[in-house]
Amino acid sequence: MASSPTHFSLSLRTNQQTPIPKPSFFSHSNTHFHFHLHSNNWVSASVSTARRLRICAASSSQVMDPFAAKSQPALPEIVEVDLGNRSYPIYIGSGLLHEPEYLQRHIHGKRVLVVTNKTVAPLYLDKVVDALTRGNPNVSVESVILPDGEQYKDMDTLMKVFDKAIESRLDRRCTFVALGGGVIGDMCGFAAAAFLRGVKFIQIPTTVMAQLQLVDSSVGGKTGINHHLGKNLIGAFYQPQCVLIDTDTLNTLPDRELASGFAEVIKYGLIRDAEFFEWQEKNMQALLARDPSALAYAIKRSCENKAEVVSLDEKESGLRATLNLGHTFGHAIETGVGYGQWLHGEAVAAGTVMAVDMSYRLGWIDDSIVKRVGNILKQAKLPTSPPDTMTVDMFKSVMAVDKKVADGLLRLILLKGPLGNCVFTGDYDRKALDDTLRAFCKS
Repeated sequence: MASSPTHFSLSLRTNQQTPIPKPSFFSHSNTHFHFHLHSNNWVSASVSTARRLRICAASSSQVMDPFAAKSQPALPEIVEVDLGNRSYPIYIGSGLLHEPEYLQRHIHGKRVLVVTNKTVAPLYLDKVVDALTRGNPNVSVESVILPDGEQYKDMDTLMKVFDKAIESRLDRRCTFVALGGGVIGDMCGFAAAAFLRGVKFIQIPTTVMAQLQLVDSSVGGKTGINHHLGKNLIGAFYQPQCVLIDTDTLNTLPDRELASGFAEVIKYGLIRDAEFFEWQEKNMQALLARDPSALAYAIKRSCENKAEVVSLDEKESGLRATLNLGHTFGHAIETGVGYGQWLHGEAVAAGTVMAVDMSYRLGWIDDSIVKRVGNILKQAKLPTSPPDTMTVDMFKSVMAVDKKVADGLLRLILLKGPLGNCVFTGDYDRKALDDTLRAFCKS
């Protein structure tokens, strides 16, 4: 397919709406993005500095069939996140943990620290150590095994990573490797950003949540920890050297965690990729049944969406914030009920329903979208309302310290227009927000 320059403009106001550019996965060549800061505190974007999203694909049969013969090395699909000198590849395929070349090409020093948790370590730690050291005797690997769960995504647990790194006398040429779900990815990335003021790190996500960028740790460089007053309030933007997604790791996930990850898949369809949403409506049962072709496609398409957005807006100036559909409500649920009580994707699913409800109350979408969102989340076995313990006051208290608050104004990602369109805005009728909260809370 012939490529031509893709042009768009983007206007951001702290109290105005952000039009969202559409995905154009296989016809990208030159997308340009440039910010101008104006004295009246708004930002416009126009064509300038080149950004490319390069997608290199092997044959789909090699990538999507984990039962294919392993006599020849699997050829992964590669999505490259283009950030200039901070660009990195995402390798996606079956059996990649058995192919050491993909990890070893990104290890430049002699010391590696693998950060994982007690659930993932028995399954994959030995495989990763082998992939890092096979035929490469100059590399030595240390590991630190953390407790498993969102409730441990805190400063005390993060210190265990620093303790191990310092005790092992790791230097600035070392590489940290995050092996696990979103919690591990967030904490390992943040530790890598802070240790010796920054060392290299690699992401090996092992859950749908992490593989589909649910907490933005696997793809996009958002790292951090929680505070008891709010989720992900302490962190840094720090890009990995690569992301390696072995789709075979999904076979060991409990059903609840598998379903939880699909909240992010659904999100991409709603905010910018209507065709992908329609595909999900037809294939959700295949995804829940762990069909390898369906899972590989969903992961790849989600990575393409995420990579395109990150390449255009690395530091979340506006466009990237749209990836947080449902997250403001969802983070309030996680904080309100206690970290770890609801899985992140479960909270985001309920939060997405609330964001869609509010969009409908504002008159920005029709009721067919409301019904389709409810139906697909039910298909995915995800909650469509917050827990009964959540109150209006609890929501408001936590949302007041959300990262998207600017100058005291809560900005939200809401749907507007046909399926696949959204806005990031603080310009909405506050009554609609109050009505949504009251509709979903008993008090």
